[in-house]
Amino acid sequence: MKSLFAALYGPVFWAGFIGAASCLVAVCHYSLWVLPPLLLLALLTSFLAERCLPYDGAWNHDHGDGWRDTLHAFVNEALYLLGLAAFPLLAGYLALGDFWPGTWPFWLQLLLAILLADCGITLVHYLSHRYYFLWKLHAVHHSVTRLYGFNGWMKHPLHLLLEATGGMLPLLLLGIPEKVMAVLAFAVAIQLLLQHANVDMRMGPLRHVFAWAPLHRFHHMKYGTAGDVNFGLFFTCWDRLLGTRFDAPDYRMRGEDLGIGSRPDYPPAYGAQLLEPFRAEEGVRAPELPAGLKQALNRVINRAA
Repeated sequence: MKSLFAALYGPVFWAGFIGAASCLVAVCHYSLWVLPPLLLLALLTSFLAERCLPYDGAWNHDHGDGWRDTLHAFVNEALYLLGLAAFPLLAGYLALGDFWPGTWPFWLQLLLAILLADCGITLVHYLSHRYYFLWKLHAVHHSVTRLYGFNGWMKHPLHLLLEATGGMLPLLLLGIPEKVMAVLAFAVAIQLLLQHANVDMRMGPLRHVFAWAPLHRFHHMKYGTAGDVNFGLFFTCWDRLLGTRFDAPDYRMRGEDLGIGSRPDYPPAYGAQLLEPFRAEEGVRAPELPAGLKQALNRVINRAA
């Protein structure tokens, strides 16, 4: 039974909640305000799944970070809602014309929106590991020492704005409809839950398509630049193009593998994390990569060379 749950959790959660949002908004014509309660249900489902089949049981326990992560999530989701509320104004000023394929079926429009947004968000994410100031904003997210669904929203608000701009601005310029944009924002939240889920899911061949937790955990490695892999939000295709896809299915990530190796002193409090990107920092030498990961990472480096 557990093996069946592990295999079905990812695809059922992803397709179930995004499909439900699409049906409620596009078929049943519910108000867009049906999406926040549906997201709360998704969050509760993720919470229960992490208790039923945890990847690491210790990650389910508060490490003194619970209220901080809650505050990050509350602020960042509030910013998303403000963005959606401002959509008519933004669309009116930014749309270059009616270039969006509005005659397509809703599910196909949503898939196109996900692909375009995923490309833009992935590019901002990739650049955030290449440019110092962008990294300092992004480092807030990498300071976590456990991975569970809720801390997918643990981001500096300025970095959230940069990612949202990279993903959503091209869609606004193309004239994306409000309903498609709203369900896209919901789909991003669902994907963040799956990317960081503390669920011992088994992806099988889907690990070649979706950037869910079994792959994304490696992005949070603390070993210097070893975590400069698996940048994609939704799909792995962008990492294949960038030469940054990494997988070591036989290696089991631990809490000791997570964080920022050169900044073991990274501040844990919410307010301090908002200020940290603007402060001078003094790092230390990042710890060495464990032997179990070296060979797999070298294969990725050799392919990219």
